[in-house]
Amino acid sequence: MGDIYTYMLVALAFLAIADLVVGVSNDAVNFLNSAIGSKAVSFKTVMIIASLGVAVGALTSGGMMEVARKGIFNPGEFMFDEIMIIFMAVMITDILLLDFFNTLGLPTSTTVSIVFELLGASVCIALIKIYADSDLSILDLGNYINNEKAIEIILGILLSVVVAFSVGAIIQLFSRLLLTFNFEEKPKIYAAIFSGFAVTSIMYFILIKGIKNASFMDTSTKALISANPLLLLGSGFIIFTLVSLILVTFFKTNIYKIIIIVGTFALAVAFAGNDLVNFIGVPIAALDAHANFIISGVSPSDFRMSSLAKAIPAQPLLLLLAGLIMVLTLWFSSKAKAVVKTSVDLSRQDSGEERFEPNTLSRSLVRGTIILSKGINSILPNTFKRFMDERFEKAKQTKTIKPEDLPAFDLVRASVNLMVASVLISIATSMKLPLSTTYVTFMVAMGTSLADRAWGSESAVYRVAGVLNVIGGWFFTALSAFTAAAIMALILHYGRGYALASLLTLAVVMLSKNYLNHRKKNKLQKKENKLEKAESSSTQGVIVEGAENIANVVKRGNTIYTSAINGLATHNLKLLKKNKKNIDKLSKEIESLRNNVFYFIKNLKEPSVTASNFHINILSHLHDLAESLEYISSISYKHVNNNHKKLKFTQIKELKEIDAVLEQLFKDAKEAFESESFEKIAFVLNKKQEVFNLLTEKILKQVERTRTEESSPKNTSLYFSLLLETKDLLKATMTLLEEYYNAHDASVEPAKIAKKHENKIKEW
Repeated sequence: MGDIYTYMLVALAFLAIADLVVGVSNDAVNFLNSAIGSKAVSFKTVMIIASLGVAVGALTSGGMMEVARKGIFNPGEFMFDEIMIIFMAVMITDILLLDFFNTLGLPTSTTVSIVFELLGASVCIALIKIYADSDLSILDLGNYINNEKAIEIILGILLSVVVAFSVGAIIQLFSRLLLTFNFEEKPKIYAAIFSGFAVTSIMYFILIKGIKNASFMDTSTKALISANPLLLLGSGFIIFTLVSLILVTFFKTNIYKIIIIVGTFALAVAFAGNDLVNFIGVPIAALDAHANFIISGVSPSDFRMSSLAKAIPAQPLLLLLAGLIMVLTLWFSSKAKAVVKTSVDLSRQDSGEERFEPNTLSRSLVRGTIILSKGINSILPNTFKRFMDERFEKAKQTKTIKPEDLPAFDLVRASVNLMVASVLISIATSMKLPLSTTYVTFMVAMGTSLADRAWGSESAVYRVAGVLNVIGGWFFTALSAFTAAAIMALILHYGRGYALASLLTLAVVMLSKNYLNHRKKNKLQKKENKLEKAESSSTQGVIVEGAENIANVVKRGNTIYTSAINGLATHNLKLLKKNKKNIDKLSKEIESLRNNVFYFIKNLKEPSVTASNFHINILSHLHDLAESLEYISSISYKHVNNNHKKLKFTQIKELKEIDAVLEQLFKDAKEAFESESFEKIAFVLNKKQEVFNLLTEKILKQVERTRTEESSPKNTSLYFSLLLETKDLLKATMTLLEEYYNAHDASVEPAKIAKKHENKIKEW
């Protein structure tokens, strides 16, 4: 197969590019969530600032590349062929694992994945070497693994969870006590001091811990920056405070937006500087290893890789190229936007549409915290409690803004998020620890949201469940990365060229499949008619606005009912399972509309009891309709899934007859709402008794069959349940239509009378 190691090197180069793409898609959340969540500046401005930061950070990341060469294992204990197998196994595993998490829209740690992949692959190869040598035992494994550094990295990552969460919560608490939620009304000196402290902390990272490692800077400048940290900090605080005071006082600048812009740039630098090793560290190490092997003239299995233990200067051209790929990914990756959304939703100040369902652990933690909070609250003085409540009193909205257009959190919290994350990452970078920027930024965001009392009784159980899911995902990453990389290394060791070709093909197929599925899913979401939240402030407006929603529900309800009958008739479990998912989705959308009632009523320009009452009633009828469909879908799926007898031909024929009548009724209702020809609703309502009579007739027929010929209790129970629930479905639908028809008449009549009077006046 020729020189397999050259093929490996080429493959690693392509994998590095792909890994940069999936890695940035995952880690964009680290530096975008605060700016996007606070809506401090436009999305385009955020992207430009982040892109500049990523480019600068890529050029400052050289020092971190040593982690891939010698941070986890002792390279001198491995031969060239073994090192290449380790690197190959790591890159294939990494790209597949990160793409899996991106597809789910979950932020995970690229640092955790690369560290445990290197550990898993090197442990696997080390165990193979130990097994092949009778003089060695499992106790010799420590000679192959850089235990001290590996443990230091892993403990640093785990410790960062607690530290980031705690520090974020404490700093946010003090910031909020100083500035409150009405920070724009506070004396200008408050904003200037806060800005001086924040920008100095951020610039400390950029200058002292970032640019000093840049390969493009001369030695004297680096020495000047490194030798005078306290002087730079002190003078920086004074200068930035004075500049901020001038900007606030004379130029009326919103200084918090400046902090967020600087902080976004700093975290983008941090991401590229600290995390670039996760994506291209292994391929660069493989390139160095291959270069040393070529000039050695020794066979691959005899060339010891001690050279990797030496310090090797980074290649600025490769770093710049990597930075360019990262910037392009940042702009064009739809998966990056999905991951950012998860982090922003979990740190949102107000309750909104929650992504995660509560679980037993989240409920228990919230319940325990409430009990503890009540205990502490009972011993605190009333004056202190009143003081705290005053400081955390929310600012009143002067403008009517739709809930989805509100920022997830304010500018103060966004500033603290960026400031704290920058400082913590700067400490890790100075120690050359590949700290998980995802861990730090995510846990800081969670800590500040907790301190800001964003985890109230309305949302706490969902937020805790979300945090547990994301953290659980990180630990799952560690376990799966270690195991998968070890298996890949084992396959490559024994399969060599054939295994390499097969695994690369698998990676291409999996990535292509995930990409196409994600693209298809996005297209379906764009095409799909989702239920829209009401925004009108009058009865007539709500009637017209809601017509599209009802047409949507009627159309989907018709499909769901027909699919349930067809699935039962053919015993098609796959169709019934898909049908259950469709009704679950519809039910969630209707529930989301019901949850929006509070915002709907609050945003009415004038208190309109009629509009509110009509809107609430319509949602109630939609809920009843969805419940009936959910029950029909559920019992149909359960019957087939439990392998019960098929319904008799007569029963199926009767159900098909009912389905045909309902299908025509739903079709007429849908057309009435889509065309907003509400007079046609009367035509549909006139069929009400006819359909009820049909259902009653089928029930009586089944009673007669049960007395004379029916032998299956399960079939009888299912059939009666379907007929009775169809009756309830029809009742909910007809009540909905009657409500709409009557409300439309009531709202249109005054308008008709007014028009009539207007015409008479014109005639006179």
